[in-house]
Parts: sequence; structure tokens; C-alpha cells
Amino acid sequence: MTDSPSQDASRDLAPLRAKIDTLDKQIVELLNQRAKVVVEIGKIKRDGDSPIYAPEREQRVLEQVRRYNLGPLPDICIEAIWRELMSGSFALERPLRIGYLGPSGSFSHLAARRKFGANVEYDALDDIAAVFDEIARGHIDYGLVPIENSSMGGIGETLDSFLDAPVKVCAEVLFNIHHNILANCEPDKITKIYSKPEIFSQCRQWLSVQLRDAERVPVSSSSRAAELATREHNAAAIGSTLAGELYNLKVQFENIEDNPNNITRFFVISKHAARPTSDDKTAIMFTTSHRAGALAEVLDVFRDHGLNLTHIDQRPSKRVNWEYVFFIDFPGHQEEPNVHNAITEASKHCLQITVLGSFPRANNVL
Repeated sequence: MTDSPSQDASRDLAPLRAKIDTLDKQIVELLNQRAKVVVEIGKIKRDGDSPIYAPEREQRVLEQVRRYNLGPLPDICIEAIWRELMSGSFALERPLRIGYLGPSGSFSHLAARRKFGANVEYDALDDIAAVFDEIARGHIDYGLVPIENSSMGGIGETLDSFLDAPVKVCAEVLFNIHHNILANCEPDKITKIYSKPEIFSQCRQWLSVQLRDAERVPVSSSSRAAELATREHNAAAIGSTLAGELYNLKVQFENIEDNPNNITRFFVISKHAARPTSDDKTAIMFTTSHRAGALAEVLDVFRDHGLNLTHIDQRPSKRVNWEYVFFIDFPGHQEEPNVHNAITEASKHCLQITVLGSFPRANNVL
């Protein structure tokens, strides 16, 4: 009697699975050897009162593992593993507390989880200004705040908060915003959809085709939408996959946004500056004098030093009517001679100029 195909497959798979088991054991042993070194590093950092999270070191480590990776695993998989490994390392050195714009399950929460992993403590705060305030008070170690969106432009509340809080930008995060239909009923049973007004506008085309008869109910946040959807039959929410996980809602449709390249840039803020890498950006804010051509003179300085502006925005100063604060960022670290010289020269044309921070440039979208 011949063996069945399933028996043949089991016999062929057995040695390969045994090899995977052996490799898994070696990987765990090596990870724990690495963790023991991390514990020693943590002791040195605590004795020297050094920051636990070092954005420049994170950048170098991720660049290294991508360089070491010869496949077949894609870089994005390797990077995700190492981000979670670094998150566990933070917990071994000293637990970090990360603040973000809440409530739990918001896109800011999801971006923070992608950046810092599952092994740190998170604090959902009521507004962006509170994230700045908690950093200034020393109640949290780092904050994640949105600075601009590729579809909607600069985030005014974040820019305004820089005027009042003495914090530093130490890293940036690029995060692709994907909207999802979250519901525990079948899609054809959905009669009501909760979400933020802005999210409805970003998903208008898909909704008009797929759920055109469902009532759209605007609420304060996508997390609140998910909470409400759990309480009603035939109700759905538009929100993040994390909101679905936290509120036990099934993801019925993924990526329903009209623009699939809807990217939000976040700043990581803290009391600590980042050290130089070979690929940095610098953010500054400044106020010019009230005379014709003052802003052009400042911008000409950066042009003359070969510094390309990657972001420019403005907000009222809130001190003098019709006085504006300008926000710009550009490649380079403030310790580099041409950047330092450009800032020094630009200050001659400004009433006030503040370096918000230099930080590693985000190379990948999370």
C-alpha cells in the first residue's frame, strides 16, 4: 500500500521543521545575549543621566540591519522586528512613557506604536498642547505630534504649541494613514457610520459607491466612532486597525481612503536634542521685522548656503496683530558648519529665531 500525498508531505516537512526549531532556539539565545548587553548599557546611561532613546543610534541600527539583510525577507519585515526588539530594549534600560493625541486607537496612537513598539508605556492626551505641556513638566519622556499631512497641509495646533513650550524635535515619523470600515455586522447590514468629519471627506468616493445609503454621523474622533459602533446593531465606524483591535470590531473593508498616499508627518518631541548622523534635517521658527522684503532676505540666506527648504508654514504670533511666525525645515544638522552659518546669518534679518531641533531624516513610511 502506497503512502498518501499528505503522508509524503509530512515526511518531507519533518526535517525542515526540525531545522526551523533549531534556528529558533539559536535566535532566542542570541536575542537574550543582546539583551544582556542592553542591560549594561542601561546602567551606564542611568549613571550618566543620558537619554534612553537615542534617535541617531536608532537610525544607525536600522541602516545596519537593512545592510546586513541579503534576503529573502524584505527590509520592511526586518525593520519591524528590530523596532520591536529596540522597544523591548527600552523596557530593560528604563521604561519609557510616550504621549500622543488620544484617545486610544487614534491614528497618532497607531503611529506611536509603529515607532516605539509594544514595550513602552503610552499616555493618551486630550489635545496636542497637552503633549507639549507634559513634556515640559517631565511627566512623559517623549511625545508624538502631527506636524503636516500630505492632503491637508500643516497642523496649526502643533505649530502654535511650539510658541509656548520649551521642547526639542528629536525625530520625525512618516505614517501612511489608511481608513477602514470597522463593524461586527455584515457589510450589507450597515445602516449608520460614525467617524470624524475630515475622515468622511477623505473617503467620499468609496462611501458614495459602496455604502451610499448608510447614515454618516460625525463624532469627535475615530476612536469614539469605534466605541459607538460596538454599542449598536448595524453600525460601523471608520478608523484605524488599532481601533478595531481595541474595541473588538472586525475590519470589513481596508484602505477605503480616496487618496492611497495620504501620509502624515509626525515630530517626536522631548527635552533632549539628537546628535548628528549623516542624514539629518533641522527645523527652525522665526519672526521677521516689519519691512518690505524681510522674509525674502531670510529665505535668500538658506538658498545662498545651498539649503533646500523641505517645509515652510506660518502662524499668527498671538502677540502682535498681523505679526507671523514662520516655520521651516531643511536638510542638515545645526552642528554642520554651513547650517550653523546659515542660521547665524539669517538671525540678522529676524526679530527672533529659534532652532526647534535637528533630527535624523525619516527614510521610510511606517
